[in-house]
Amino acid sequence: MRLSIITVVYNNERTITDAVTSVLEQTFKDIEYIIIDGGSTDGTLERVKAYNNEIDVLISEPDFGIYDAMNKGLRLATGDVIGILNSDDVYADNNVLATIMSQFNADKDLSMVYGDLVYVKADNLSNVVRTWRSIPYYTNYFEDGHVPPHPSLFIKREVYEQAGLFNTKMKLAADYELMLRVFKLFKFKSSYLPSILVKMRLGGSTNKSWKNILNGNLEILKAWKINGLSAPILLMPARVIRRLAQFKQ
Repeated sequence: MRLSIITVVYNNERTITDAVTSVLEQTFKDIEYIIIDGGSTDGTLERVKAYNNEIDVLISEPDFGIYDAMNKGLRLATGDVIGILNSDDVYADNNVLATIMSQFNADKDLSMVYGDLVYVKADNLSNVVRTWRSIPYYTNYFEDGHVPPHPSLFIKREVYEQAGLFNTKMKLAADYELMLRVFKLFKFKSSYLPSILVKMRLGGSTNKSWKNILNGNLEILKAWKINGLSAPILLMPARVIRRLAQFKQ
C-alpha cells in the first residue's frame, strides 16, 4: 500500500524544514508527499522548493484556513493511507511511517491507526513538556473525554470518501468533529499503537489564547450536536482531567 502525507503551511519558514525532512528521512519510501501552502509571503516557499525533487505535489495559493488547506490535500491524495503532519511538527523517529504501514498491512480490514504524541518546546524538540498517551478505542471513548491525537492518526483514503472531509465551518475543532464522525458514527475499525509517533511544538492556534480555548470547546460541543449526538454533561471536566494527566507522564 502507498502512503500519502499532507503538510499544510502558511508563513512558517522557521520550522517547515524540520517537518519536510522528517517526512523525507523516513525509512518507509512509498510516500506521496503533498504540501499545501496558503500563499506564504515569508521565506517558506524558498525552503520548501529546496526539496522540489522529493515533493510530489506543491500548491501555493490563498485558502480559507487550515482545514480548507487540508481538504485540498485530501482531494489530491492518491495513497491508500493518508497522514497529516503539521508544519510545526515532526515524526518522533525515522521508522514511524514504516511502523504505521506494517499495522495496515497486517490487517486488511483496518481503516485507522493512531498512537501517542509529545508536546515539546518550540525551540527545542528534545524538551518534552507534555505526553499525550491514548488508549484503544471503545464505545464511550469520546464520552469519557478521550480523543486520538490528530497528528498521530492515519486514515485510509476510502474512509474520507465515505465519511467526508473536514467541516470548514469550524475554525478550531474540525479535526475533533471529523474524528467523532469516523470513530463514533461510521464505526470504522481502528487500532491504537502505544508508541510516541509525533513531536508537536507548543503554541498551536487552538491553545494560543484563552479565547481560542473557549471557542474550541464550544466547537467541540457543536460537533456532537451536528452529528446528532448528545454530549455528556461531564464531557468538559473529563477533558480537563485527561489534559492535566498529560503533565504527569
